[in-house]
Amino acid sequence: MNGETNNKNQQVNTSLYSKHLKVYPQRIMGTFRRLKWMVLGTLLGFYYIVPWIRWDRGPGAPDQAVLLDMAGQRGYFFDIEIWAQEVYYLTGILILGAVGLFLATTLAGRVWCGFTCPQTVWTDLFLWAERLIEGDRNKRMKLDSGPLTAAKAVKKITKHFFWIIISLLTGGAWIFYFVDAPTAAIDLINGSASSTVYGFVALFSGFTYLLAGWAREQVCIYMCPWPRFQGSMFDEDSLLVTYEEWRGEPRGKAKNEDGKKIMGDCVDCGLCVNVCPTGTDIRLGQQFTCIGCALCIDACNSIMGKLGRPGNLIAYDSISNQLSRAEGKPAKKRFFRPRVIAYVGILIAVIGIMALSLATRSRIEINIQRDRAPLFVTLSNGDIRNGYTFKILNMESQGNSYILRTDELTGAVIHVIGIEEDGAKEVVLNVAPDSVGSFRVFVRMGQKDLEYKSNDMKFVLVNLKTGIEIEQETVFYGPDK
Repeated sequence: MNGETNNKNQQVNTSLYSKHLKVYPQRIMGTFRRLKWMVLGTLLGFYYIVPWIRWDRGPGAPDQAVLLDMAGQRGYFFDIEIWAQEVYYLTGILILGAVGLFLATTLAGRVWCGFTCPQTVWTDLFLWAERLIEGDRNKRMKLDSGPLTAAKAVKKITKHFFWIIISLLTGGAWIFYFVDAPTAAIDLINGSASSTVYGFVALFSGFTYLLAGWAREQVCIYMCPWPRFQGSMFDEDSLLVTYEEWRGEPRGKAKNEDGKKIMGDCVDCGLCVNVCPTGTDIRLGQQFTCIGCALCIDACNSIMGKLGRPGNLIAYDSISNQLSRAEGKPAKKRFFRPRVIAYVGILIAVIGIMALSLATRSRIEINIQRDRAPLFVTLSNGDIRNGYTFKILNMESQGNSYILRTDELTGAVIHVIGIEEDGAKEVVLNVAPDSVGSFRVFVRMGQKDLEYKSNDMKFVLVNLKTGIEIEQETVFYGPDK
């Protein structure tokens, strides 16, 4: 009976969760590490420098090349200006990003995760600062396991100081994409920026510090949804970080009496695991924890080179190539596959549609909101009047004048508050550059000219400079007939 009770207690006390083991990535040099540094430098340079690039758009327009002007409700990308009403371009960009990611994954696995993902880029940057101050893997492990000393405290404080500086620069740079960078930088330094700006800088800086400094590989393994479904985009011809098990196993360094190797090429040194930023052992096969950074390839090739054995025991390779080489057959790389062609076709189609739309889009839009309470007003002379809020969106960098008139209603006259007092057949409206002109427009006509309670009417807007006409249908209400 006591034995059964002890077994039950033991089952209750057994933890279902393993304790997190901190990963200490070891420094390694090689082809892919150099490539990662190049990508990191390019992306960080782009991120930090782009907000400072100037672009002349004329008087009254912002001169920042890339700017998401939330107050002005528009986005600028060099010579392209996107208004809030053109949000469908954002949809196109998101489609391009998604399909481009699908294509990259089909061709080269998690190349996005291993080289260009912001989490990977900033984690690499934080690790570089950590190694610079605390040393490489073994020194960091020894430092963390040792007692707290003055030297340890100085190193830890210095490391976190640099992490905070990087985080603040990251959070500040992100804000610069939404406001004028030079002005915001001066305001942030002298303390005159708004609480909203300081709040967002603190928010983005805090997340950078937390995710790149503390969470690191846990973001990739537990928080990011991408590893969960990226496997469905692989096929037997996708290039992945793979281990040639047929060549590497059994692991060991043993040789026979003649000095010939009787084990596989893998000497089980563990360097491929030590350099991995997520602590993955690629020799166990494909795992969702592998982000495809290829540092294990550099590590393994460095060992194979020292031992005089063939390289690429771990390599960017496809499953079909692995099977072919295992059987002694020549490897074949097949890039153009049905899904690749489909993704490329979608990308070309979306790019073409967006380019055509940008090239042919109108630089003027109108929006009409008719009054609903009341639907109409009967004037003292018996005429019927309807009210409209008429908005003209002038998306050009110069002011424009337009003629507004009505169509399809005989005898209708226009009265614009502040412009035309008595009413006329047509009215000239002026709109400033890159702005929305809002006008209160009243249309008046005699009851005898109205055929129905609801009468079709059309506003016609003509650009005086170009002669381009824009029509917008609406209705004119009157009393029951």
